Amino acid sequence: MSQAGFQSKLYYRIFCLALFFVAAAASFNGYYDKWHFREAGTGAFMAGASFDAMVDGTAARPYVYRQLLPMLANGIDTRVPERAKDWLYAARLQSGRLFSEDFIDSPLALSRTYFLRYWIVYVAVFLSAWIAVCAMYLAAQAAGSPPAAAALAAVAMILLMPYFLSRGGFFYDYPELAFLAIVVWMALRFDWGWIVPVAALAAWNKESFLLFIPALYPLLRRRSSRASALAGTCVLGLTCAAVYWLLRLRFQSNPGGSVEMHLMDQIHYMLHPLNLLFREKTYGVIVLQSFNPLLWALIAWTAVRGWRFLPRAIQRHAQIAAVINVPLYILFCVPGELRDLSLLYITLLLLLAANLSAWVDGQSRAAPPQPV
Repeated sequence: MSQAGFQSKLYYRIFCLALFFVAAAASFNGYYDKWHFREAGTGAFMAGASFDAMVDGTAARPYVYRQLLPMLANGIDTRVPERAKDWLYAARLQSGRLFSEDFIDSPLALSRTYFLRYWIVYVAVFLSAWIAVCAMYLAAQAAGSPPAAAALAAVAMILLMPYFLSRGGFFYDYPELAFLAIVVWMALRFDWGWIVPVAALAAWNKESFLLFIPALYPLLRRRSSRASALAGTCVLGLTCAAVYWLLRLRFQSNPGGSVEMHLMDQIHYMLHPLNLLFREKTYGVIVLQSFNPLLWALIAWTAVRGWRFLPRAIQRHAQIAAVINVPLYILFCVPGELRDLSLLYITLLLLLAANLSAWVDGQSRAAPPQPV
């Protein structure tokens, strides 16, 4: 590679990294402004899934199963000496210090008991958002999209996340998106053995990742034989199931249940069309909640236009994910919460990338030749 080519490639990589950082920061702010970490003292308080209940392990099932970040925060917190935590807590009162209360608007961020763990989760969620953009970019490229279209699609998806987190949002939603994108990228680029530890962490973050595993089979099949792809799918599924089983054992005495039935709520919601016009504040602007006819029309249009451009393996992946996710959404999910259709996030990403690729290609062909 020539020096000019190397410099050009380096520039675009640094530019994308900076762009992804800005997009992740905007998305995280849009989410955090709406939902915080569901702690008391904020407008998004949810007793059964509040931050303090999650890190203390007293939250209701199934929320308490989402333990990757809470256990990470607890592990770091127990290893930091009390003297150091006292110094950090006192430092928050000094203007300009890292833990100043000006940075985070939350009562728990001011609590001696929770402040360090709160900051750890706060940083981890933002980093998850940034990693998610990078991983979505890589996944879209691995699926065949050119870099420019992959970057635009990844930025679009992360900016849409606060809208998808309508009627509810939790700190494990961004790590979930990151894991979904990472696993799809790895399935397209690497042998399935490398995915096992990532799948375990993903199931630790949210137990529903287990349901995503069957949709990986067509992607694994692109790189290996049918027997190997089937074996990989089974091993990954068993890994996620084992993590889920351990979490169920650990929190079996917590209140709540493994799932919540919402079929009648869904029927009631859809029988009243005005429910689709509820308003919500996102990015500081009052808009319709994400479950509305306009958004669904745009998503359907995106799917119709982009479907033919997707590789056959991606189409099969999308079909399996939809067959699993849509019925479960109707049966077990709160009406209007698009975040519960998360198994289709990567499908939407790749559809956006496919449409953008066609657009960029069409523009380049239509452009007149430049004078020499």
